[in-house]
Amino acid sequence: MGNKPVMLIVDDVEINRVVLTQFFQEEYNILEAENGKDALEIIEGQAVSIVLVDMVMPVMDGFQLLGILKTNDQYAGIPVVVMTANNDGDSEARAMEMGAADFITKPYNPTIVRCRIRNVMAREEIEWRRVEQVAQNRQLLEMHQRIELDSLTGIYNREAFYRRAGDMLQGHANTSYSIVYLDISCFKVINDLFRMETGNLILKTAAFYFSMFVGEKGICARIEADHFVLCVPADKLDMDKLIAGVDSTIQSLGISHHIHFYAGVYQVDNAFLPVDQMCDRAHMALNRIKGQYMTRYAFYDNGMRDQMIEEQMIVRNMEYALNEGQFGIVLQPMYNLNSKKIVGAEALVRWNHPKQQISPGKFIPIFESNGFIVRLDRYVWEQACITLRQQIDRGLDVVPVSVNVSRLNFYNSDFMDYLLSLVKKYDIEPRLLKLEITESAYMDNPHQLIAMVRAFRGHGFPVLMDDFGSGFSSLNMLKDLPVDVLKIDMAFVREVGRSSRAGAIMESIVDLGGRLNMEVVVEGVETQEQVDFLESIGCHDIQGYYFAKPLDVESFMGLVERSQKGE
Repeated sequence: MGNKPVMLIVDDVEINRVVLTQFFQEEYNILEAENGKDALEIIEGQAVSIVLVDMVMPVMDGFQLLGILKTNDQYAGIPVVVMTANNDGDSEARAMEMGAADFITKPYNPTIVRCRIRNVMAREEIEWRRVEQVAQNRQLLEMHQRIELDSLTGIYNREAFYRRAGDMLQGHANTSYSIVYLDISCFKVINDLFRMETGNLILKTAAFYFSMFVGEKGICARIEADHFVLCVPADKLDMDKLIAGVDSTIQSLGISHHIHFYAGVYQVDNAFLPVDQMCDRAHMALNRIKGQYMTRYAFYDNGMRDQMIEEQMIVRNMEYALNEGQFGIVLQPMYNLNSKKIVGAEALVRWNHPKQQISPGKFIPIFESNGFIVRLDRYVWEQACITLRQQIDRGLDVVPVSVNVSRLNFYNSDFMDYLLSLVKKYDIEPRLLKLEITESAYMDNPHQLIAMVRAFRGHGFPVLMDDFGSGFSSLNMLKDLPVDVLKIDMAFVREVGRSSRAGAIMESIVDLGGRLNMEVVVEGVETQEQVDFLESIGCHDIQGYYFAKPLDVESFMGLVERSQKGE
């Protein structure tokens, strides 16, 4: 039938159908029916754009057809124009009440009939476009919400928060705002102790509370995992009330574990600062008190700003420093108390900046955060291999060197290949390069670390567990992780003279290491009292300032030579 709309003319009088067909055949494809029953069959069989129906017909009259069409969702949208006698006002009123779009009267005036049908179709198109626009708007809103809202909690996600908070801050220049960054202490432990559904319930409950707290004057979002951020007018922010409120709300869940939120607050002093940087500052304040029990929130201050500036300087210069050879290693000897000889050394990285000495305690955490630590580690490993090669070339009894391995290295597929290429390049035995790992790597992915440690040892690399006893999973880790050496955290050594418990724990660790065929090394030894105690409990390998500070490579080589000559 082409692209013309379809008009169905329903009338038991043929001449009326012929006349109306003449009026509309150029604009419509015309279908005809003699009664309502035939019309209904046509409508059920194909799409009809408009129906012109006479009210008085046999079999099924116009009222019956109109009633069926308007009570059927499938056909209710089809406009129906009724045809009545000139003086039949009651039928017209009844038809309009039943949902007719309009009426035309007999005898037909061509101009009036065409005008009325044109108006009906115009109104239908307008209504159709309105309905379509409403549907589109609803789809856009739903899509927008899916894009902006966190799927678990229903509050804003990170990107939406950055955008909306920026608009809020810049659109209310006369209002002071605060950014609050919150997260849950040891949330991973909660997920380990309970089902994931419990952890999700905690997050959803917290999100509900934060949403209620900020109200219409502020906004809140879940940034990631258990991290939330709020943007609220400063005069509406009562941190004690916020912390007490979220505590009470979470406690109402009846979970048998203390769940504590900690928070950092950045009081916005520049509304045009990128919102992600505002959040970083609030997060920096949070990190100052994370893990404390009494202090649950902290405010960003100028000291933190100076720290941030220093961190930015470190990041800006790290690539240049590595390329220009500003990084180097020092070696801290490890002594055996029985032989009084050097039995090993730990390679420690130093940044010899031309203007200032930058502490490893400052740059290593930053490099671990941005991933640069992987490249720096590989540089240190190679320097350690060079030192081992120098010992061999000088004809010394080679002192093994241990190197630190950041947990980020375990995510590199070529990690093992790189280590094997190093020992092959410098023609040294893998047993001479010892690898130090930390408990944090085990906590991140225990199965991966266990497999990797077995691979290390399978290729001949000894493995040391550094800072043993400083984490949360030491005993469980010992059960599963096949390391060769335990390095006891220096915190235990410092407490030996003040705490009998610290001494008892250290003695137990040394005994346990022996039972598990693991060597034990104590680091941080600085006094004769500490040396005497370690000797009394059977621990003979020590590292610390008592015997030697970290030495540059040439000084270390000289010390090894003198030690082996008995000088």
